[in-house]
Amino acid sequence: MLSKDLLEALNDQMNHEYFAAHAYMAMAAYCDDTSYEGFANFYIQQAKEERFHGKKIYDYINDRGERAEFRAIPAPKTNFNSILETFKDGLAQEQEVTRRFYNLSEIAQKDKDYATTSFLNWFLDEQVEEESTFETHIDYLTRIGDDCNTLYLYEKELASRTFNEE
Repeated sequence: MLSKDLLEALNDQMNHEYFAAHAYMAMAAYCDDTSYEGFANFYIQQAKEERFHGKKIYDYINDRGERAEFRAIPAPKTNFNSILETFKDGLAQEQEVTRRFYNLSEIAQKDKDYATTSFLNWFLDEQVEEESTFETHIDYLTRIGDDCNTLYLYEKELASRTFNEE
């Protein structure tokens, strides 16, 4: 059985994962609207990954004999000035998710809930990859600057990204 605090924090995080998916879809919409379909695909795949994370937490809550609680999802930011801005916002979002998983881990450790601690370790490892991915894209986009030809090639590379639930 999960403690009240831990259940509340897991439900908050599950809902936050669905918010993150919503935010990435808003970034995809911006990219599609500005004719950057490759970048839009990157964010669509990112949204799929966040929904997968939300479902993983949902399953865990249920597996522990508790009930997942869905809440209202706030509207995400929808106006951006550049592709680079979307990636900077994405990095900030991933850093917030990392902070939230640290908080969840602290609650699980305080409760001596070793099963939840083990479950959360997967997410902590995942967050290292997520932050690194966004940092790399920011570095690339900063180097590319206004070079339209290089940006075109970079976009085509991101157009091939897929997400597999493994």
